[in-house]
Amino acid sequence: TQLLADKAAGWLFYASLVVAMITAAAWTFTQGFNNEVIKRVATVLVIACPHALGLAIPLVIAITTSIAANNGILVRDRVELEKARQLDMVIFDKTGTLTEGDFGVVSLFTKEGVDENQALSTAAAVEGDSEHIIARGIRRAASDRGLDEKEALQFKAIKGRGVRASMNGKEYYVGSQYLLETLGLNLSESMKKFADQAGRKSQTVVYLADQTEVQAAFSLADRLRPESKPAVAKLHDMGIEVALLTGDSQATAESVAQALEIDQYFAEVLPEHKDQKVQQLQDHGKLIAMVGDGVNDAPALSRADVGIAIGSGTDVAVESAGVILVNSNPLDIIKVIELSSASYRKMAQNLFWAAGYNVVALPLAAGILVSYGIMLSPAAGALLMSLSTVIVAFNAQLLRKINL
Repeated sequence: TQLLADKAAGWLFYASLVVAMITAAAWTFTQGFNNEVIKRVATVLVIACPHALGLAIPLVIAITTSIAANNGILVRDRVELEKARQLDMVIFDKTGTLTEGDFGVVSLFTKEGVDENQALSTAAAVEGDSEHIIARGIRRAASDRGLDEKEALQFKAIKGRGVRASMNGKEYYVGSQYLLETLGLNLSESMKKFADQAGRKSQTVVYLADQTEVQAAFSLADRLRPESKPAVAKLHDMGIEVALLTGDSQATAESVAQALEIDQYFAEVLPEHKDQKVQQLQDHGKLIAMVGDGVNDAPALSRADVGIAIGSGTDVAVESAGVILVNSNPLDIIKVIELSSASYRKMAQNLFWAAGYNVVALPLAAGILVSYGIMLSPAAGALLMSLSTVIVAFNAQLLRKINL
C-alpha cells in the first residue's frame, strides 16, 4: 500500500506539471500572456503538492504500530499484519500456545525391576541441557522428590523426537513414541496400556530408554489456557476456521479439539511436516495464520501467510514470525485481526481523500469554472493544500479510538 501511495504521489507530480502547462497554454491562447496566467499556473502547482498522498499511509502505519505495542502486539512484518484481515483459517500449535506450557509429571510407569526414583533421576539427568517445557517438568519432578542430581555427558537433541545423553558409559534416550520407532524399540503391553490411559486424559507421554529396551514411561499434564476457548469462539464468530496442529497423539489432540470446539485437528505431525501441512491448506486457496511458540513451529510460522509467535516461546519461533503476542494471550489474535481491518480502512479512506481532493482541486485551480465566477487564488490553493494534509492526519488519529 505504501508503494502504491508513493507511485501515486509521483504520478501526481507529473500530472500537475501537465495540467500547469495546459493551463498556461489555454490562458495564453485566450487572454495572452499576463499576470493572470502566472497566477493560474502557480495555483495549480501549489494546490497539487502531494503532501496528503505522501502522508496517507505512513501516518496510519505509525499509529497502528503504536496501538499494537500498547496492546501487547509486536509487529515485525507489516505486510503480515495487513494480511490478517483476510484470514480464512488460524492454525494453533498446542503446547505452550493453547495450553499453559507448564508441564508436571502426573504419573510414571517402569518396567519390572527398575526403581521409579532411579528412572526419574536418570531421565532428569538426560534432559539436563534441554530447554523444552517437558524437560523442565521432568527435572522439576525429580527436584520435588529430593533426588540427587546426576550429570549426563554428550547431550544431543534429536529433532522432533527427544534427546540423547551418556551416563557411566551408557547411552540413554528420553523422548516420544517417534523416538522409540527410530531406535527400533517396542513397548510392553503393560506400558502400552499406561500410555493409552494417559492419552485419554489428554496427557503427554515420554519414555526413558537405553539402546536395547524401554525403561520407563512418564505421563505429563498441561493445563489449557483460560483464554483459549474464548479465542476460538471469537474466531468462529468472525467466520474463520480453527485447526490444531500438534505432534501429540490422536487421543490427546482429539481431547483438546473437543474441549475447545476446534474445527479440525492434525495429530502426530513431525516438525518437518508441519510446514508441509500449512502448504497443503494454502494450496486449497486458504489464507493461513500459524500460531506457535517452539523451535518445531518455526518452519510452519515462516510458511504461513501470517506467522504469529507466542512471546514466551523460543527465540527461533519469535524470529520466524511476523507478529509477536508479547503477553502470550491467544485472545490477542482477535486484536491483530481487528487492528488489521481498522488499519486498512484508514489507509483506504486517506488515499481516497488525497486522490479525490486533487481530482476536484486541480481543475478549479486551472480555472475551469471561471465562466461561473469561481476562481482560486494561489493563497486559497495553499490553504486547500494544507487543509488536505490536516484532514488526512486527523483521520489517521481517529484510529486511536479503536477499542481492541
